[in-house]
Amino acid sequence: MATETTSLATATASPAPPVSSGSPAHHVARVHVPARSLRSELRAIRVVWKRELIRFSRDRLRILTSLIQPFLFLFVLGTGIGTLASAGTHGVNFKTFIYPGVLCMAVMFTAMFSAASIVWDREFGFLREMMVAPVRRSSIVLGKVAGGATVAAFQGLIVIAIAGLVDIPYNLGLILELFGLSLLVAFAITAFGVMFAARINQMQSFMALMQMVVMPMFFLSGAMFSVAALPQWLAVLNRLDPLTYAVEPMRRAIFSHLNVSAAARKALDPGITWFGWRVPTALEVAVIAILGLVMLSIAIWEFSQAE
Repeated sequence: MATETTSLATATASPAPPVSSGSPAHHVARVHVPARSLRSELRAIRVVWKRELIRFSRDRLRILTSLIQPFLFLFVLGTGIGTLASAGTHGVNFKTFIYPGVLCMAVMFTAMFSAASIVWDREFGFLREMMVAPVRRSSIVLGKVAGGATVAAFQGLIVIAIAGLVDIPYNLGLILELFGLSLLVAFAITAFGVMFAARINQMQSFMALMQMVVMPMFFLSGAMFSVAALPQWLAVLNRLDPLTYAVEPMRRAIFSHLNVSAAARKALDPGITWFGWRVPTALEVAVIAILGLVMLSIAIWEFSQAE
């Protein structure tokens, strides 16, 4: 993989003619940097994307540990809280209710850890080698984001595969919808992480930032509670949390395939409202997509300004 990545910066050398006819021939290497083209930029994106996949596939401990937390939340915490909250779920399994939030959590943490690889690359000097390659820095960022999003979406796919264990039907349309939303969340969160990682030089600082930002985003999103009848201060924070607009479409998709009472739907899936107006699913998805594109643009600008 290192050989393939180094090839981005490898220059071609051609021999020069002798210095003079009366002296021994001395060959001077001429450095030729290939002209940038769409093909070379796409190749750079593919190389960085492939490197992220290889790095993830070889770190089996990371794959295992990234799955432990969703399973703990879903089966341990979900079962424990479910015994207390059964009266308010109107017959719906509490694990079914928190499943969209757990799915988002699995995608979110994996995406942030993928973005953290930028900090590792900077500490060990590999990022500098990529930055001097004869490709646009935007291609490096796009490859990083694409790789992180792919890895995070794969983790989400594993969580989707166990949906049947929490009373969610294996409906092809539902599975495709959940996977598409997971991929969108993975893209937005990876772009978010890359945006911050572009300015951080130490892994300890990035991990502290992740705990300070990611955990509040998760708990404020309504992943573990219904957004119906929230106190005003919590309702405002919930609407300002970007992850809310990922959890809600997933929950709405799941409840549309469940046979539940109107009371359960009203209590557990009231939807997001802005000043009394219920936000449609298309707009919720658009919020995540727009935020992801904005953060990706900022990350590209930060890398372009970096020395």
